[in-house]
Amino acid sequence: MTQTDIRPRPRADGDEGPHTPAAGTVSRRLRTGGEVLVDQLLIHGVSNAYCVPGESYLAVLDALYGTRIALTVCRQEGGAAMMAEASGKLTGRAGVCFVTRGPGASNAMHGLHIAQQDSTPMVLFVGHVARSAAGRDTFQELDYRAVFGTVAKWVEVIDDARRVPELVARAFRIAESGRPGPVVLALPEDMLTDIVEVADATAVAPVETYPSADQVEAFAAMLAAAERPVAVLGGSRWSAEAVAGFTAFAEAASLPVYVSFRRQMLFPGSSPCYGGDMSLGANPAIAREIEAADLVILLGTRLSEVPSNHFTLLGIPVPRQKLVHVHPEPQEIGQIYTPTLGIAASPAAFVRALATVDPHAPDAGRRSRTEAIHASYLAWSDPSGVTIPGELQMGEVMASLAGRLGPDTIFCNGAGNYAIWLHRFRRFERFGTQLAPTSGSMGYGVPAAVAAKTMRPDRTVVAFAGDGCFLMNGQEFATAVQYGLAFVVILVDNTMYGTIRMHQERDYPGRVSGTGLKNPDFAAYARAFGGHGETVRTTAEFMPALERALASNLPAILHCHIAPEALSPTMRMAEPA
Repeated sequence: MTQTDIRPRPRADGDEGPHTPAAGTVSRRLRTGGEVLVDQLLIHGVSNAYCVPGESYLAVLDALYGTRIALTVCRQEGGAAMMAEASGKLTGRAGVCFVTRGPGASNAMHGLHIAQQDSTPMVLFVGHVARSAAGRDTFQELDYRAVFGTVAKWVEVIDDARRVPELVARAFRIAESGRPGPVVLALPEDMLTDIVEVADATAVAPVETYPSADQVEAFAAMLAAAERPVAVLGGSRWSAEAVAGFTAFAEAASLPVYVSFRRQMLFPGSSPCYGGDMSLGANPAIAREIEAADLVILLGTRLSEVPSNHFTLLGIPVPRQKLVHVHPEPQEIGQIYTPTLGIAASPAAFVRALATVDPHAPDAGRRSRTEAIHASYLAWSDPSGVTIPGELQMGEVMASLAGRLGPDTIFCNGAGNYAIWLHRFRRFERFGTQLAPTSGSMGYGVPAAVAAKTMRPDRTVVAFAGDGCFLMNGQEFATAVQYGLAFVVILVDNTMYGTIRMHQERDYPGRVSGTGLKNPDFAAYARAFGGHGETVRTTAEFMPALERALASNLPAILHCHIAPEALSPTMRMAEPA
């Protein structure tokens, strides 16, 4: 079937209204491949999808018409894929994205890489050339298995519409089980218009992994014998209940807890056991405590390059400390660090098993150490007294935000030195309030805010962005305006790619090359799209501007100008550390 043959039409069974299958039903109605696909999404509980439309999957767009799946139309495939990834982070279920072949698929790689490194469940559907034209370097053709094979957990081309239920069910199971990640399904355009009779799949759930009774007993014995234990939390497969359960266990055991890079929402900052996050520019006391520990518990995290301080904290392959590594994917255990005890279990399942473990009343020495660790965190995360050059003091801004924005506020950010202000000084309290890429990908904050406000419309959403970071996907601000998604972007403008400039000043002082930026009026940019925009140049201007932005009930940008000399909260242009 040629491109011009694809056109909207009634459903193959003659019903022009929306079809909403119940989970587990068996349907043998005549349907197009596109209709079969959409019916599987409904069965698997998909309520939101993100896309940039393309002629290669028009039959799917037609099948989505009138269903209860809310389709967010985006401005660039990178932004759409990031929205799907952010949705997966918030819900723990696979975020869904549709893009067209060739250029569309290439743009979506951005979001796929985030999902892979962040262990986020996601299913990317890519339009594909007709089966009869495959392998001829056809218009916009790509070899999806080759292109995405090193990033996605699984890549498949659905050549037969009768296999859509089988392969879509497999895609969701793979994306959500073990170590979650992205899956790519390519959809030949003529397959989507084939009319077939096929049974629907049933809804899938992530495959759960549990610790054995012997493993739980061994863990309890190791914890009881330790004098200087620490826990490090990270990864995915968490829930609000798991966070609450581990918090209660840690407090009963007076167990110091750190969180991995950009995983602050996994443990409340107010807990007396919290020691901070192992991020770029982390509190130096964290490394000292982990190196001095006699037991390290890695729960859900891989402890990759950033939180491990370039793989130096534990020793490879045999850690200097006793190590308990709990991870939902067995292949991750021992891949870098050889554990004393390895447990293949999701964080949620492991925390449930802790209900059988006696945390033992901690001795005075452990309580004193845990209190000192938390006191160090409180001092490190206190923005008062942190000053930078210029009239806009970000330390005071962060202190003001703490008093104004409640614990349910969802914060989003991409990558850049501006993010240090958020990660160091925001004391996260609740699960599901942080969307940030551990992959260090720029351009994430605005698409993530679109997804957050779409999925959690009753919550306040704030995106932090740098001037360089914002313009990588800032066009998705138009998506926010189109759908009436009122969130606030705090855009920190220092007229440069600040992180790269920081390294440049350290390694090649006085030789500025390739890092300067000439920026637009971002407040006017916001107003041009139909949003709210204000310029902030001084500390006194910030809070009134924020209040007006929140009251506007519009997507808003606060264009915050900071001095270029302020490379970070502690580094200055003249004397980078």
